[in-house]
Amino acid sequence: MERIVVSPDGRGFIFAKSKKTFCPWGMNYGNAGRLMEDFWDAEWETFASDFRELKALGANVVRVHLQFAKFMDGTNTPNVAAFDQLGRMLKLAEETGLYLDITGLACYRTADVPKWYDALNDSERWAAQAAFWRAVAERGAKSPAVFCYDLMNEPIAPGQARKVGDWYSGKPFGGYDFVQFIALNPTGRKREDLAVEWIETMTRAIREKDSSNLITVGLLPWVQGWGHLSGFFPERIAAKLDFISVHIYPDSKKPDEARQSLEKVAAGKPVVIEETFALTCSPAELEKFLRESRDIACGWVGHYDGLTLEDLDALDRKRQITIPQVMMRDWLKLFVRLKPELCPKAVEER
Repeated sequence: MERIVVSPDGRGFIFAKSKKTFCPWGMNYGNAGRLMEDFWDAEWETFASDFRELKALGANVVRVHLQFAKFMDGTNTPNVAAFDQLGRMLKLAEETGLYLDITGLACYRTADVPKWYDALNDSERWAAQAAFWRAVAERGAKSPAVFCYDLMNEPIAPGQARKVGDWYSGKPFGGYDFVQFIALNPTGRKREDLAVEWIETMTRAIREKDSSNLITVGLLPWVQGWGHLSGFFPERIAAKLDFISVHIYPDSKKPDEARQSLEKVAAGKPVVIEETFALTCSPAELEKFLRESRDIACGWVGHYDGLTLEDLDALDRKRQITIPQVMMRDWLKLFVRLKPELCPKAVEER
C-alpha cells in the first residue's frame, strides 16, 4: 500500500508514490450496534470478516472509533493489550487493502469512562489526550494503511464555563453519546481560539511520533442547532489540519440545509463528508445531495453494521428484516451504485 497525501492543488488526495488519484469511499465501522472494543478480542474473525466484506462492497476507507477508556489505563499509561489489537487491526487493513480513518478519544458509552478521567481539569485532560495520540501515532507511523487521524468525533468548544465533570452532551443516540466538550472553562478565550489551541496540542503530540500521516477532526454541521460548528470555525482551523471532515445528514424538512452546511466548510482544504446516511431523509434525497456535493467534497463515508446486502436480502426473504435494516440495505445499494459516478478517477491500489 502507498501512503495517502493531499494533492498538489489542495483539492483532493493522491497516492504518495504513483501520484494517482485517491478518492476516499468508505464506511464508519460497526457490528450489530456494538463498539469495536466490545468484541474484537473474543470475535476477531467476525471483525476480520467484516473488513473483507467492506472491501468487497467497494470501500477503500474504514473509519474506526477508539474508546479512550479502553486504550488508556492512566493519564500517561497506555493499555498494552489494546494497543496490540490496534497493531493487529493495522496489519489486517494492510492485508485487505483498506485505509483507516482512526478516530480517537471516543467516550461514546459514558458509563465506561473512568471517574479519574472525567475528574481532570482542562489542562490535565488535554495532557492525557495528547498521551493517547502520541501512543496511537507511534503505532500508526509504522503502517501505510493509515489514511488519517481524526482527533475527535464532533468536539465542542464551550462558550461559557461548565460544571466539573460535565464533558458530554447528555443526549445519547442509540445508547451512545457521540458529542464531547474539549474544555469546561474557556478562561476568557473565544470558542474559536480554544478550538485552535486544542487542535495544535493534539497535533504536536501526533507529530512527535508520526511526521506524515494526515490529520483531521470530525466536525458537526454548520447549522444553528449545533451552534455553528460548535466553535470549530473552518476558516480558523483549516490551516491547522490536512483536510476538513464534516458530518452531514440531509433533512427532508430542511431541504437546503445540507448544501449550506457543506458550503460553510469549504476553506481551502480538501473536504470529506465523513458521516452521512438517509437518517432523516429518503434514499433519493440522500442520492441527490451526494451527487450535488461533488463540486466541494472529494470523499464520502457512510455507515456499516456487519450485514452485507446478501445478508439483508436473506432476512427480507424470511420476512425478518427490520426497518433500520431496510434503511441500511437502501444505503448499501446506493453505496455500490454511486461509487463509479462519484469517484470516476479513483484508482484502487489493490
